[in-house]
Amino acid sequence: MRAAAERIDRRTPAHRDRAVDGLRALALLAVPTGHWLLGGFTLDADGGLHNASPLSAFGVLAPASWVLQMLGIFFLVGGYASALSYRRRPGSARAWLRGRIVRLGRPVLGVTAVWALAAPVLYAAGVPEASLRTAATLVIQPLWFVGVYVVVTALTPYCVRAARRLGGWAAAPLLASVAVVDLLRYGPAAGAVPSWIAVLNILPGWLFAYQLGVSWGEGRIGRRGARLLAVGGVLLFAVLLAVFHYPASMVGVPGAERTNSHPPSLLVLALAAAQSGAAVLARDRLARLLSRPAVWAPVVVVNLCAMTILCWHQTAMLAAAVPASFAGGVAGLTTAPDTAAWIAARIAWMPVFAVLLVGIARWARRFEAPPAGRRGRGAPTARRAVAGLLAAGFAVFALGLA
Repeated sequence: MRAAAERIDRRTPAHRDRAVDGLRALALLAVPTGHWLLGGFTLDADGGLHNASPLSAFGVLAPASWVLQMLGIFFLVGGYASALSYRRRPGSARAWLRGRIVRLGRPVLGVTAVWALAAPVLYAAGVPEASLRTAATLVIQPLWFVGVYVVVTALTPYCVRAARRLGGWAAAPLLASVAVVDLLRYGPAAGAVPSWIAVLNILPGWLFAYQLGVSWGEGRIGRRGARLLAVGGVLLFAVLLAVFHYPASMVGVPGAERTNSHPPSLLVLALAAAQSGAAVLARDRLARLLSRPAVWAPVVVVNLCAMTILCWHQTAMLAAAVPASFAGGVAGLTTAPDTAAWIAARIAWMPVFAVLLVGIARWARRFEAPPAGRRGRGAPTARRAVAGLLAAGFAVFALGLA
């Protein structure tokens, strides 16, 4: 392992920004950790799995979601990397965007097409329909991120122009936009405001951290700006919780009237600002830490498997939970997440989920690269069409439309 780590270190280009890669790896690993820790199941009388969350019974766990909700960091480093990549692009902006969309879309098509083929087989093998619908929901759930990320990536040229003109303040109008929508849907006139207005927060809510990342990549956010982001984000976060009584959890809680993440509320942006400021301030120290081969090698592996981790981590948990459902109540897997014993059991199960994900990733990693012998040209048209139809069918099933 030491030799492999040193080999990876030697092959890393000198211009590679190790700190940014480290931040991306950290944000990536927070996704499965959060879903595995804060997501659970219950069993119905027929042995079907249904989603549940320990946050319903343990509100004290909400601060864990402040740490595990690192999408702000992910969009920050995404914007940073996109700004650098866009600046160095060899061709047109359209060709640059097409390449990035293909890299994002291929793993999504892979996981949804595989599940579309697996679902009927599992049903024939005796897996209850309720379990399959729960599984489909969990598999689709993280993929909303890819759609949003494609949209904000398409806006990179405009983000670059805004960053060059306004610096870090280019993200301020996005913050203001979300604040206005939150005032409308939670303020004194909330009863007269249609519920669909919350949708207006989706784009500016997630574009906020991406724009900060673009400004950072353009060299327009330094340590002074990072301190302002960190302190301002923490203060705004505290005020929203203590004075305006925003929900404490950064993820959805079953049965709760309000949620911070779908669509993002102002609290999400406050957390993203604090995280972004801290990330910029920690960059040099993180870069020094990642100069060690033994620390750097795992970061490289995680980044190479980024979309595989995002797309397949729920499948890894289901690979343990679905077979366990046939045995009845298994602590930490199929029992209700409403006791301290469940939390201890779930923590014990998490290494198992990780091992299952590694095993799945060794096979599913192929979806992150063009097929052998056809690099640069993508999969044949017929294969793409079949995968697209399977993915669409699975999405219809997951959304409860079939």
